[in-house]
Amino acid sequence: MANILVVDDEMGIRELLSEILGDEGHAITLAENAQQAREARAAGAPDLVLLDIWMPDTDGVTLLKEWQRDGLLTMPVIMMSGHATIDTAVEATRIGALNFLEKPIALQKLLKAVQQGLTRAQEVARAPLVPPRPVAAAVPVTDSGVMPTAAAPMFAPPVPQMGNGSRMVHAISQGEGTGYTLSFDLPLREARDAFERMYFEHHLGREGGSMTRVAEKTGLERTHLYRKLKQLGVEPGKLAKKGA
Repeated sequence: MANILVVDDEMGIRELLSEILGDEGHAITLAENAQQAREARAAGAPDLVLLDIWMPDTDGVTLLKEWQRDGLLTMPVIMMSGHATIDTAVEATRIGALNFLEKPIALQKLLKAVQQGLTRAQEVARAPLVPPRPVAAAVPVTDSGVMPTAAAPMFAPPVPQMGNGSRMVHAISQGEGTGYTLSFDLPLREARDAFERMYFEHHLGREGGSMTRVAEKTGLERTHLYRKLKQLGVEPGKLAKKGA
């Protein structure tokens, strides 16, 4: 049995989910708005949260951000909505949501998503508490465009400007010798896309192009991962061949 928090401003949805999940043997706590959800979370972390995106006072994505900011996003969260766009769903998964269910929610999809969320929570609980292994290190580039030697200090002075005045950062994939360059002079959206492209290419290369393992590593559902890679122009097949 798991403790599940259901947050939705529609009484019918709350009652339906409570009945279905209650029949599965779970203990259900109901909240009709973000404030009640905050109070329920303050009383203790549930095993899983079903969180509606569109609510009258504070929307679900904003509440998710609050929990992430305050270190309270320690449980799997599944977002729900009948009106959300793909961008909203992707934003929620970036913040930390495990999954997204579109209303009206099919019974089998609901039960499958809940089981996946509870399984993920158990895996996290069993995982050893060890410091995360750094994946990439950001180091400055000299005026000549040459990377500092291994003897150079890790925390160097501010990144110097290149000859053309642009600021660059090199990210080196630890132990693999793969290098990327990102310019700070790009517009924010382009810089973010460039970083995300490097991020996903790194994981795809390291996992041999396995979408399942990359989805697990990045915390995205495979459907959202496919959409994101297509949006960024990243081709998993080519990266799989490089990593082979």
